[in-house]
Amino acid sequence: MAESAAVETPNQVQIEDAGPARKRLKITVPAETVTEKLEESFATLGLQSAIPGFRKGRVPRALLERRFGTDVRNETRNQVIAAAYSKAIEDNGLKPVGEPELEDAAVVPTFESGKPLSFTLLVEVVPGFDLPAAEGVEIKRPIVEITEEHIDAEIKRNQFRLGTPERIEGPFEPYDRLLCRGEVTKDGQDGLFFETNDALVVVPGPEDEGRGQVLGLLIDGLEAKIKGAKVGDEIVLETIGPEFHEREDVRNAKLTMKMTVREAERITPLSVDELVERFGLGSPEVLREQVKTALEQRRDVEQRAALREQMQEYLANAVDFPLPEQLSAAQLTRMIERQRIELLYRGLEPEQVETHLARMRGSTEAQSRGRLKLFFILAAFADKFEIQVSEQEVNGFVSAMARQRGERPEKLRNELAQANRLGEVALQIRESKTTDRLLESAKISDIDAKAWNEEIAVRRGLARGKS
Repeated sequence: MAESAAVETPNQVQIEDAGPARKRLKITVPAETVTEKLEESFATLGLQSAIPGFRKGRVPRALLERRFGTDVRNETRNQVIAAAYSKAIEDNGLKPVGEPELEDAAVVPTFESGKPLSFTLLVEVVPGFDLPAAEGVEIKRPIVEITEEHIDAEIKRNQFRLGTPERIEGPFEPYDRLLCRGEVTKDGQDGLFFETNDALVVVPGPEDEGRGQVLGLLIDGLEAKIKGAKVGDEIVLETIGPEFHEREDVRNAKLTMKMTVREAERITPLSVDELVERFGLGSPEVLREQVKTALEQRRDVEQRAALREQMQEYLANAVDFPLPEQLSAAQLTRMIERQRIELLYRGLEPEQVETHLARMRGSTEAQSRGRLKLFFILAAFADKFEIQVSEQEVNGFVSAMARQRGERPEKLRNELAQANRLGEVALQIRESKTTDRLLESAKISDIDAKAWNEEIAVRRGLARGKS
């Protein structure tokens, strides 16, 4: 009769609430599992170790213990903790939204052969909530016709975008581009907090009301600080790090930026004829036709974005549930990166994108938590609708971004892959597809773009540029 296989002793797992959308996992790994994993680790080490005087696989266990014991135990302990955590999450149907952390990071759990391993982890999880009803939501669709004025403005933008940069010494004017050495100090911390030789600062234009983005932060009064400066000058800026910056060491920190202007340039715009030649078109008339087509495509993208924003705003206000007490750096980074991808897709210039992101970093707690709540709601609807994102859809999205930026799709895709942003692209597509699915049952009415912009300015207190 065949001998029955030994039954593995399961881990002991106790799960408790540890705050809004946070769980405490008390896990005990049985002694026999600890012993088995340690023996496996030392056996593997013995087979792989090359120690003078001993053949591989013949190194005495006592010698391995003396030389490598501490490292082997630490590595094996971490592996056992990770495996036990993963199994506890899977067995109990928890959905983490961040990495787990030891409740008492200063205490190293005991890990010895013949003894159980006990530890307590804290982890933020997807909160439970009922999905809001989303049928019949009233949505307004802004309507705009592309006019000759729009075409003129876009041609002018391209004349500057593709114009010839010329070195200047100063004094600086709006839209001049300054390349600076940046040295950032943090109140209460010795030495430099951050430094770079390649900080780009664009002098704010009239529409910016004196504010501008520097090193990812929105600086009030930037234009006044730059006024009268020239190459070689040091511009000192003081600011407080946004409360919900993705870097925790920046939040609420008093920062002093010393920006030394290394170089500066001013763009001499191309003439219309030069622009025609640059694009390989036959005449200014053909240029205008091409620009009109591009603006219509961009308008359609902006229009769809406006519909989605209204549905998402409705969803965020339609249901309430507890959120994690602390917005983690990983959560904030994901929100920032998704917004970056969305803005690039909508055709904004990189400098404009960074200014938008700087404003986002400076948003209120309610706004930041609203974005996180929306993330959970859309994820739940996506699961309900079984919405998936294909590789083809990711490639199509990247190609559209590349067209907006005048780049080759394969080049942009490689850049996104190297920056580990393709996952955020897929998530952005999934959220958009989910919102579009919800819009199918909405009540959509048309509204003139000018009236729409005025309505948005009143509702949100933020003036939007002309469509």
